[in-house]
Amino acid sequence: MEHTLVTYLSPFIIVLAHILDIFGAFVIVISSSIAFVNFLKTSRDGRILRLTLAQSLAFGLEFKLGGEILRTVIVRTFDEILILGAIIVLRGLLNLIIHWEIRQDIRREDINPELEE
Repeated sequence: MEHTLVTYLSPFIIVLAHILDIFGAFVIVISSSIAFVNFLKTSRDGRILRLTLAQSLAFGLEFKLGGEILRTVIVRTFDEILILGAIIVLRGLLNLIIHWEIRQDIRREDINPELEE
């Protein structure tokens, strides 16, 4: 029964994981494009834009991490577990680094992220 349920749910889970990956990529591409255009429009040094972009990148990575977590449901071999685990660890580390950088920027520049322009 359990094996049959996983067999039927696997395609659905794969589609959901791909949808989350697409959402994450969409957030990253759109926010990066907006940040780039805003940077070109302004003559400032771009500190607030950089902070906004970092927050958007972290948000996009969270979607992609969600897709990887969904994929853990359907892994079948130990090699797949290792590869998926490595991807999750790398994306998690990227997310932590981005959040750390955001905190450092806020402390260094005393910027309140709630008061964006």
